[in-house]
Amino acid sequence: MPKSRCILVCQHRSCQRNGSEAVLEALAALGLPGVFASGTDCLGQCSSGPTVQVLPDRAWYCRVTVADVATIAQDHLLDDRPVQRLLHPRFHPVFDLPNPDRDPRNPQELGDPPPRTQLDPSAPDP
Repeated sequence: MPKSRCILVCQHRSCQRNGSEAVLEALAALGLPGVFASGTDCLGQCSSGPTVQVLPDRAWYCRVTVADVATIAQDHLLDDRPVQRLLHPRFHPVFDLPNPDRDPRNPQELGDPPPRTQLDPSAPDP
């Protein structure tokens, strides 16, 4: 059984132009117990709408389509795993993590510049 959540779907002009009304209808039609979907005024993310916010999880989704609703329902609302590909990068930044396949003792594998070489004072001038 899903935990109680409130899903806010922006219904401001730019989000509506990108299909937020249909997204809200699809979320409301899920009929999951304890899940309430509601339209809201501008969420302030006009360039990346439709914007969906899931509370109390504080998850922000951007560019959500009707096709994404089933994934959000299954992964986030039922399985409690936010949909990574839809998370808004402004609120959920992704940082580069170290690659476990790289050898930390080898700076070239870490992308560092090669070590500087000392000039051999005995070498002839070019």
